Amino acid sequence: MRAKVETQDMRTIQIYDTTLRDGTQGEGVSLSLEDKLQIAARLDEIGIDFIEGGYPLSNPKDAEFFQRVRAMKFKTAKVCAFGMTRRKGVIAADDPGMKALVESHAPICTIVGKTSDFHVTEVLRVTLEENLAMIHDSIAYLVSQGREVFYDAEHFFDGSAANSDYALKTITTAAKAGAKMVILCDTNGGTMPEQIAERTRWAREALEPLGVQVGIHCHNDCELAVANSLSAVDAGAAQVQGTINGVGERCGNADLISVMANLGLKKKGYSILGGRGLTHLTELSRFVYETANLNMRSGQPFVGQSAFAHKGGMHVHAITRATSSYEHLDPELVGNERRILVSELSGRSNIAALTAKHNVSDDRELMDRILKQVVDLEASGWQFEAAGASFDLLVRRATGNFNSHFDRLKYHVGVSAANQGEPVTEASVKLNIRGQERYEVAEGDGPVNALDAALRKALAVEYPTLRDVQLIDYKVRVVNGQQGTAARIRVIIESADQHDVWGTVGVSENIIEASWLALVDAIEYKLCKDGVA
Repeated sequence: MRAKVETQDMRTIQIYDTTLRDGTQGEGVSLSLEDKLQIAARLDEIGIDFIEGGYPLSNPKDAEFFQRVRAMKFKTAKVCAFGMTRRKGVIAADDPGMKALVESHAPICTIVGKTSDFHVTEVLRVTLEENLAMIHDSIAYLVSQGREVFYDAEHFFDGSAANSDYALKTITTAAKAGAKMVILCDTNGGTMPEQIAERTRWAREALEPLGVQVGIHCHNDCELAVANSLSAVDAGAAQVQGTINGVGERCGNADLISVMANLGLKKKGYSILGGRGLTHLTELSRFVYETANLNMRSGQPFVGQSAFAHKGGMHVHAITRATSSYEHLDPELVGNERRILVSELSGRSNIAALTAKHNVSDDRELMDRILKQVVDLEASGWQFEAAGASFDLLVRRATGNFNSHFDRLKYHVGVSAANQGEPVTEASVKLNIRGQERYEVAEGDGPVNALDAALRKALAVEYPTLRDVQLIDYKVRVVNGQQGTAARIRVIIESADQHDVWGTVGVSENIIEASWLALVDAIEYKLCKDGVA
């Protein structure tokens, strides 16, 4: 599928990112000041229209963000400061929140106000008339200070369903006070797409005579935030608010990654990000995960590691003939990649796809033998989905194209206490390298690190490129937990050099042995891929 071509008939949809504010309200999400500045820079690079930096009154970090971000030269993005309407009984010019917004020097201020009469009287505890005055005064004051104002109509969909007349008064009051955009918020995340479309259309028609457009801000409590955002756009919304990867309070916000991919590649008639391509979406998604120290969702649409992964033999057979048979778009359009997995569910097509570089696909007997070996190993607890390097070595062995670069004679791992009672881990390895025995000892942070250090110390003289290898991830899984302490352990190790990242696997009842097998495969694969004889 080709990227969408922009025409003059296309409607521009603004993308408003609130990862740095609403996103950090999600459980387990925390960003330092430097994190926020780095993410803001990445958002600007891909063409995001608006970046909400935070609430400058809430904490010193957010206040400092607005001071620091002023020195950054953004190409496309405008920085927005978030705040609430003035407090009851206080004029806007004297309200601490209003002052903080002005002092932030953000060119755009996003003000949230109450749309639901229930929230006005029972939560805010003010009269309906006072709430309207708070909305008007806050927006009018910020406009008088030279700020562009977006108005977030909190609980718009719940509020308009309960009392449409009052909800209408709140958004028209905001428009008449000078708001440039009224954003309709599904704050509780419980509204259905058809209701979103109906109420968005209703609000848009009410605000059009005032020259004010509507936007949409959805939460994901019914897992409909992206669908609801797209429904609102179809009904006339000109702006979509959300977060990268959908992070946010409770079940999160609308995932802007999916919103942008759908608007830019799937739906017709819309232009986003100034017509830029979306090939950086996967990189952006993973950058935010890494920066926020969050686990990536492998099944995340468009950008997840599994989004274009194929495991079933029938699927892989079809993919090798026509990728569109089981892919809704070319993964390269969003910066992702196609992956062929191998497991007990695989067929000959999986093996053929993964062994293409070995030029053995015409040997059906060999393909069947490799497949049987994979099935047998997986029945014993092995798994090759995340261990492509171990699978590559399996193929090399099956084809007779593998010569071990060293023989393992013995290894030992011991843990003892230092003078202060702290544990010290020491590993020793004894190898035969090209007919010469070599014995080395190394300490490490735990048995795996010590084994890795001793192994590479023993091999580094003969194979100096191993100095470039780093162990970057280590995962342990109990394969058959019902066996208790006799259960088999599967270890997946991820290694990297200056050019590649690869995964290896080891399985044993002994976690040290499983780790040792995965480590040896990691070293052997590095030497094979470097062409070391």
